[in-house]
Amino acid sequence: MNERFHPAALDEFDEAGRYYAEINPELGARFYHEIERLIREVCADPRRFRKFDPPARRHFSGNFPYALIYLDKSDHVWIVAVMHMKRHPGYWKQRLA
Repeated sequence: MNERFHPAALDEFDEAGRYYAEINPELGARFYHEIERLIREVCADPRRFRKFDPPARRHFSGNFPYALIYLDKSDHVWIVAVMHMKRHPGYWKQRLA
């Protein structure tokens, strides 16, 4: 299965990657690789990760304070947010409309 990003989720991914790269380029690369790993795992088995706010599912990073928020669609995984865990919960819900 492949993924599609909500435009705001893609912006979050890029913004966070730039933030970590400004601290240290290697850290930025590690962040990108970590989120890409989460995406691969979600695409390989979208139902593996728990629903936490139906219909959304969440997959946590073990190395960064981020999680992927996504929906399991019939033909793709729709990534709704690349969410920093300290942000206001549920800010991404408006993206489901």
